[in-house]
Amino acid sequence: MPLVKIFARNTLSKPVPLTALQSKLCDIWGTKPNTTKLILQRCEDWTDESFQEDCYVDIRAYGKAERTREMVLDGMHKIHGAFGEHDLIANVRLETYDGERYFHVPPTQK
Repeated sequence: MPLVKIFARNTLSKPVPLTALQSKLCDIWGTKPNTTKLILQRCEDWTDESFQEDCYVDIRAYGKAERTREMVLDGMHKIHGAFGEHDLIANVRLETYDGERYFHVPPTQK
């Protein structure tokens, strides 16, 4: 689960503790912090007020064989709980990709 984009409105007054959430998500998915990046993006607004969430969480995860539909859905429910522990309501979306078709170019090391 290498990339977790968290979108929150500029007007959200609750803190979004990235380090604590990263630790919890690593526990949920059995990953390490160096492969589980959380990015917080503040935004002005978004459409569709039907969910009344504090955060929209967009996850891209490697589609491993052991990540069955049931396992992924259970993990997503646990993510809801992790955000809830910080008094945040999360709307979680997860997309898997095939590792053979994933490309990444990190910055060069100095």
